[in-house]
Amino acid sequence: MAEYFMSVENLTVHLAGSPVLQDIRFLIGPGEQWAVLGPSGSGKTVLAHTLAGKHFYRGSISVPGETTVSFQEKVFVVEQQHHFKDLKNQSDFYYQQRYNSFDAAGTITVAEDLQAYRGGAAGTFHSGELIDLFQIRGLVAEPLIQLSNGENKRLQIVKALLTDHRLLILDQPFTGLDAAGRKQLSEILDQLSQQGEQMILITSARNIPSCITHVLVLQDGRAVVTGPPADILKYEPGSIREPDKKFPSAVSFTHPDFEYAVRMVDVNIRYEEKSILRSIHWEVKKGSCWSLSGPNGAGKSTLLSLITGDNPQAYANEIYLFDRRRGTGESIWEIKQKTGFLSPELHLYFDRSATAYQTLASGIWDTIGLFRQLSDAQHELVMEWLGFLDLVPYRNRLLNSLPAGIQRMLMLGRAMIKTPPLLVLDEPCQGLDPEHICRVKNMITRYCRHYQVTLIYVSHYTEELPSCIRHFLRLEKGSVV
Repeated sequence: MAEYFMSVENLTVHLAGSPVLQDIRFLIGPGEQWAVLGPSGSGKTVLAHTLAGKHFYRGSISVPGETTVSFQEKVFVVEQQHHFKDLKNQSDFYYQQRYNSFDAAGTITVAEDLQAYRGGAAGTFHSGELIDLFQIRGLVAEPLIQLSNGENKRLQIVKALLTDHRLLILDQPFTGLDAAGRKQLSEILDQLSQQGEQMILITSARNIPSCITHVLVLQDGRAVVTGPPADILKYEPGSIREPDKKFPSAVSFTHPDFEYAVRMVDVNIRYEEKSILRSIHWEVKKGSCWSLSGPNGAGKSTLLSLITGDNPQAYANEIYLFDRRRGTGESIWEIKQKTGFLSPELHLYFDRSATAYQTLASGIWDTIGLFRQLSDAQHELVMEWLGFLDLVPYRNRLLNSLPAGIQRMLMLGRAMIKTPPLLVLDEPCQGLDPEHICRVKNMITRYCRHYQVTLIYVSHYTEELPSCIRHFLRLEKGSVV
């Protein structure tokens, strides 16, 4: 047996002329499983892509018995965000498509997606075995676009395991999973470790499976901790205290006063024979702050789509938004003008050609990208928000070239920029490090109190709930519990 699996020495990476990784070194022994941790923007994903041969670097990556190039061809990275193509081999999906049954029918199914993956490295796995291990057999006939975060994550890992690979890198695999899903994935990763899989997990300190033997902690592109998981306790990053900054200028829309931001009466949603929501009764009074919770697949995203104007089945139910019943002549713009919205799916389908500036500015009109000329006042508003979020240096960078945490901060600013009376935030802290989560929670609470905004907030972590939340709604299998 070789003395080591992989050696990394003095690894340095520059992107756009700036250092992202500096003098990274670590040695992975046979059978060791590593986790890479660190704050947003510390270089974790760049490290993964560099090991997979996607970035030019200085230093060395060596593997016994293989050239660096041949090894990098066998490094498979399961990305934090997933992208796929439809039956026409196109990938330009739009966010609302998952709620339109006719459009969803145009996307390939799980079974069709797996057809290209017949075996694994040296025949280690076959698809049927992995379908059972990852518990997705009941999903094989489902269109990819209708899978939940957890279901899609499991599918991506199955596909990775069916490739000819030597190293599997999972970028934030626990993101978007409920407690049961995180436990299930941890157990699966433990099983894979026992079967000889070599893995690197990019994750957080709260999601480290028992199979992990070593951690690498990055900060500002440098390794600050390398050692066993217990060494995480030695790592104490500086805290980020959100100063009580003055909020940027408020956009002035003329909104009629209302008593209820949302009122649902016996709401039911079905897709063919599949029931998604059952007999939902819910009243959200003006100025109240709600937590919406439930396991993956409980119906939370579908419920939110009825509020944000993205689901056509709203017209077939008794739903009132801002005291006006849906389907009584209001336009989608009138709904969206009053609602600030953020979700992982909206982020996923966002315009990939948008810059940070354009992403933030698009919130003024609720478009998936910026397609209008800004007035001088609107330009000043966008610059105010960039300054408020400490993101001015990223103004002209493409959204998808930025660290995941910075992308999420921009999307949150996009939801807030027009000071809507209703804020709907689905997993707003996804991709943020603990220090920035504290900052975001404080900012949301201050924002809601300052503007008397109604809030609906979704998270799988109770510790991520802002202190302003006083009301709770939980869904399980499409019903209120």
